[in-house]
Amino acid sequence: MESLLQLFRDSGLYQLEGGQFVMILVGLLLVFLAIRKGFEPLLLLPIGFGAILVNIPGAGFLASPIYDAAGHVESPGGILYYIYEAGISTGIFPLVIFMGVGAMTDFGPLLANPKTLFLGAAAQFGIFTTVIGAIVLTSMGLMDFSLADAAAIGIIGGADGPTAIFVSSRLAPDLLGAIAVAAYSYMALVPLIQPPIMKALTTQAEREIRMEQLRPVSQREKIIFPLSLLVLVALFLPSAAPLLGMFCFGNLMKESKVVERLSDTAQNALINITTIFLGLGVGSKLSSEAFLNVETLGILLLGIVAFGIGTASGVLMAKLMNRFSATPINPLIGAAGVSAVPMAARVANKVGLEANPQNFLLMHAMGPNVAGVIGSAVAAGVMISYLG
Repeated sequence: MESLLQLFRDSGLYQLEGGQFVMILVGLLLVFLAIRKGFEPLLLLPIGFGAILVNIPGAGFLASPIYDAAGHVESPGGILYYIYEAGISTGIFPLVIFMGVGAMTDFGPLLANPKTLFLGAAAQFGIFTTVIGAIVLTSMGLMDFSLADAAAIGIIGGADGPTAIFVSSRLAPDLLGAIAVAAYSYMALVPLIQPPIMKALTTQAEREIRMEQLRPVSQREKIIFPLSLLVLVALFLPSAAPLLGMFCFGNLMKESKVVERLSDTAQNALINITTIFLGLGVGSKLSSEAFLNVETLGILLLGIVAFGIGTASGVLMAKLMNRFSATPINPLIGAAGVSAVPMAARVANKVGLEANPQNFLLMHAMGPNVAGVIGSAVAAGVMISYLG
C-alpha cells in the first residue's frame, strides 16, 4: 500500500499545481486555434505543444544539466532546455527564419514604387508609441516594466514574429513567451484587426482609388538592392545587421538565379525545421511562473495597441503623401506597412476589392509590406543598440 502511495506522490497528477493546469489549458487552446481556426498554425501548434510539455510536473523538459566538481555531467538537461539555449538564447533560430523569409521575398513591388518605403517606415510608429506606453504604465505603478522590457514589448507592433523573438531574447528573455504568443496571435488576427481601422480612417472614394500598373523591375536591380541595403544599414546601424544581413542573404540567393538548390532549401526544408524548434523553444518559456502574472496581461494589451497604431500610421501616411503626390496612392496599402507578410497585403487587397471589384491592390501593397520587414529590423537594431 505504501509503495502505491509513493508511486502516486511521484506522479505528475499529484504534483500538478493550479498554475500548471491553467497553462496546459492555454497550450491546448493554442493548439486548437492552430488546427481548427488556422491561426498561424506553423508556429502556434509547436508553441502550444511546448507549453503543454513544460508545464507537466516532474517531466524535466526544461531542467538544466547538473555537473559534478570536475565539470562532468551528472544529469543531462531536458530537451527544451537545449533547444532554447542553442537556438533562441543565441539568436540563431530567428536569424535562420529571417534568411528563409528573405529567400521568399520579392523586392520588385518596392523597387517599382520606392515611395512605398515611407509607408513601411510610418507603420513602425506603433513600436515606439508602445514603448512610451509601457513606460507610462510603469510610472503609474500599474506595471513593472524596465526600459528594456518596454522596448521588447514595443516590437510586437511591427507584426514580425522572428524580430520580436530576437529582440526579446536579447532584452527581456523572461517575457519572451508572452511577447511571442502576442506577436503571432495578432499576426494571425490581421484579417479581423485591420479592416475596421482601415475603413474608419478612409472614405469610400479613397478606398476606390485605382493605382497604376507597376513597372517591370530588372534582375540587376533586384541583385543590387539587397547588397546596397545591407551595406548602408550595417554602416549606420551595425546592431541591425544580423537580422537584415540574413534577410538580404536569403533574398540574394533567390534573385541571383545561380544557387536554386540553396534558395529552395532556405525557403522550404531549412525554414520548416527551424520553425519546429523555434516554436518548441518559445513554448518552453510559457511556464506558469513566467506567464500567469499581471505583466502578461499588460503585454497582450500593449501588443494590440501597438498593432493598431502601426496600422493607422501607415494609412495616415498614405493620405498625407496623397497631398503632395501627382499619382494617387490608395491609403489601404499603408496598412500593409506592418510586416505581417503577406497577410497584411492580402487584407489591403480584400478591402480594396470590397470598395471596387476592379481594384487589385495586392502587388502595390507588397511594397510597403516588404518595407515593413526592413523597418521592423531597423527598429529592432535601434532598440538593441541603445538598450542591449
